[in-house]
Amino acid sequence: MIAIIDRGKNLMGALYYNYHKVEKEKAQVLFTQKMIEAPDGSYSVSQLANSFELYLLANRKTEKPVLHISINPDPKDSVSDADFSSIAQDYMKQMGYEQQPFVVFKHTDINRTHIHIVSICVDEEGRKISDQFEKRRSMVICRSLEKEYNLISAIEKKENSQHFTFTPVDYKSGDIKSQMASVLRYLPKYYKFQSFGGYKALLSRLNITVEEVKGEYNGITKQGLVYFALNDKGEKISNPFKASLFGKSAGYTHLQSYYEKSKIILNDHPNKASLKAAIEKNMQATTNEITFINQLQQQGIDTVIRRSKEGRIYGITFIDHSSKTIWNGSQFGKNLSANFFEEYWNKDDKLQYSSHENMSNSKRDQSEKIDIGQAHELFNFLDKENIQNDSLENGLIDALGGLFSSHQGEDYEEEAFAKMIKKKTKQRKR
Repeated sequence: MIAIIDRGKNLMGALYYNYHKVEKEKAQVLFTQKMIEAPDGSYSVSQLANSFELYLLANRKTEKPVLHISINPDPKDSVSDADFSSIAQDYMKQMGYEQQPFVVFKHTDINRTHIHIVSICVDEEGRKISDQFEKRRSMVICRSLEKEYNLISAIEKKENSQHFTFTPVDYKSGDIKSQMASVLRYLPKYYKFQSFGGYKALLSRLNITVEEVKGEYNGITKQGLVYFALNDKGEKISNPFKASLFGKSAGYTHLQSYYEKSKIILNDHPNKASLKAAIEKNMQATTNEITFINQLQQQGIDTVIRRSKEGRIYGITFIDHSSKTIWNGSQFGKNLSANFFEEYWNKDDKLQYSSHENMSNSKRDQSEKIDIGQAHELFNFLDKENIQNDSLENGLIDALGGLFSSHQGEDYEEEAFAKMIKKKTKQRKR
């Protein structure tokens, strides 16, 4: 179980965000303490906000008095409403907020059911409740609650994170943004790739593609990325999604830096020689493309081939799932470059394969077609659990009303909602 604590100034933003999901029947008010409710037991944003009013008026000098806490059990945990309510109360009590007004929202809009708690961190006299060693205390409390409610331990899961895999996007099951987010936010943490082409090849195995976009603003050239979901034929099946929807790790600037770091790591990577030997061995043992790809796949190596509109091979990438590294064929030598494979597989008079580097370069056709095929079985197991690790507990975002758009992979609506509220706030100030 992971708890993310955020502090902010805008109470209405936090309440509107959660209540908006209640209105869409993707959330519900699960528990309240010291909150005003209507005679029929219902709640409205104004009623909830009024419950905090006296505390905010008494506030002496706390700059960010609003608490927005997200508590996230493992997706495999089955937590009842009663247990969610008890977990929220136990957590607030142990964190020192036992006497505070708070409201608990249960979110069901994504595959990972979780709760959000909105509260105030100043008491009735306007004094700030201590947040000393807050993150450390929160982690200890989470470990204790995991044992008490028989939940999967986030610590044990982190220690075994190397066994986690990703699942290809399935556009037929809907919620495409959520599926893409569960991949894009975390893929760079587990795979090493040193170019845009390598990144794109890896994404293609997960039914995602990415394109670079350029524009000019105030005379300055701006670059960015947009993402699309693909169907089983490798065709775009969705509208474009801006990289900002998926956090910093999916953005142009971050990836440029990541490529450079990966180059250093992969340059002397211990698996490079053995991987090259495995590819060469399979080339010697096979005579056609399909057999070659299938043979490598059985060894945990995916092959992504890029073709021009005319069908000519101009790029080949190898994805080694055991070492989680991505390699362009030419990095192993000319004998494993795209040009060689084009000649070897597609000429009537077959070349005799040799491990010696004896092929010359030829001009690429820039029109692209990627052979998607079936991804290696390592990609067939569902991992929409947004691989929980220290970054979720240590990286807190100072966003509107405590919206965690950079940490909760599937909550892609939060960023757009926060921007909308900020815009309205600025307009009111004018």
